[in-house]
Amino acid sequence: MKYYVWLPFALLVSACGAPEGKVIAKIPEASGISHCISDDTLVVANDEGTYYRINRKGKILQQTMLGNYDLEGVICEESQMIFALENKGLLMVDRHTGEKKEIPLDTIYHGKKLPLFNKKSGIEGIAKVGNRVYLAKQSKKKKKSFIAVVRLMPYPSRIIDVIEHHIADTAGLTFHDGYLYMVSDKEDLLIKYDLQKKKIVQKVKLEKGAWEGIAFDTKGNVYLADDNGRIVKYKKKRLGL
Repeated sequence: MKYYVWLPFALLVSACGAPEGKVIAKIPEASGISHCISDDTLVVANDEGTYYRINRKGKILQQTMLGNYDLEGVICEESQMIFALENKGLLMVDRHTGEKKEIPLDTIYHGKKLPLFNKKSGIEGIAKVGNRVYLAKQSKKKKKSFIAVVRLMPYPSRIIDVIEHHIADTAGLTFHDGYLYMVSDKEDLLIKYDLQKKKIVQKVKLEKGAWEGIAFDTKGNVYLADDNGRIVKYKKKRLGL
């Protein structure tokens, strides 16, 4: 079990040298986070099928139960949200009507079934670039942890590529300023990945946490979702990004 001291001020340096951020909200089992550019808010998904809309200071503006889903990541767009379901695939939710649509995934890749889902672990993070969705497969072992690249349209959705990054327990993803960012729960790392060069270009050591989500806003801030119940805010510069 991990214990935390709730700090009323923003930026410190922990004993291990990793920068600490400001806790702006307490959301149970926070498993994913995304910035909604259209209204400058954040959407936080949790493991119990609920999402929260908060402002950049952490005030909860909305709390909505979607159903019996294990939500493990979220992408917020102008008209819809796309949630990663740990053992099923994707869930699309219309931001205006609340209408839900499950999107199953064809997990066949190069003639073989890709182990994207199993009893112990499944999808833990999601990012989107154009018509492609990136899904992080969680595994405590480096060799079994990967990112599946999914073509959304036309249906059915198909896996068209696999990124083998050799980072254990990647539990959060986002795309920002041309790079794919991921967080490792096990390693307490933030990783910057160049999709064009297909390699990791930066690693940032994080403070201790159960990191499962990452998002950037347009004001130079980074937000991390902690499965132990925190939303933590950093300045990009503070993390060396």
